[in-house]
Amino acid sequence: MEVQIRPFEIKDTQSILDIINYNILNSTALYDYKIRDYETQKTILEDKINKGFPVFVAECDGKLVGFGMYSEFRFREAYKYTVEHSVYVSPNEMGKGIGKMIMAQLIIQAKAQGLHTMIGVIDSENKSSITFHEQFGFKTVGIIKESGYKFDRWLDSVFMQLLLE
Repeated sequence: MEVQIRPFEIKDTQSILDIINYNILNSTALYDYKIRDYETQKTILEDKINKGFPVFVAECDGKLVGFGMYSEFRFREAYKYTVEHSVYVSPNEMGKGIGKMIMAQLIIQAKAQGLHTMIGVIDSENKSSITFHEQFGFKTVGIIKESGYKFDRWLDSVFMQLLLE
């Protein structure tokens, strides 16, 4: 299995949408309730690219198996060196190191863009994502109790941070 990490192309939108919608319906990785349509996802991706933020995809044997991106953490000017990222892998491809490859590329790109810190916001029940981030040096810097509500229960958000120096 040879995985290639490359920049997003518009042809990747449907595969990204499939991964996003799977997570909306089956996990607390996204706090959305309703699945997205193609145009909404395309607009989200194009907005990131147009603002100079990267979207990377992982491809194996011509099939998109994961993606990652980052964008503004908050919209005030003083936050311009801080980004919030997301990494998603197809459910059938988890545990194969694909997410690590995507995250490594995001960190390289963030450093190249002169950013100072990356933030991940993770549902506290997602222990594998917390461990994943720790492997890259992310530290838990805060927990917001009962900040989300999905699947008939309150969810806590874990804020993890990596300083890029």
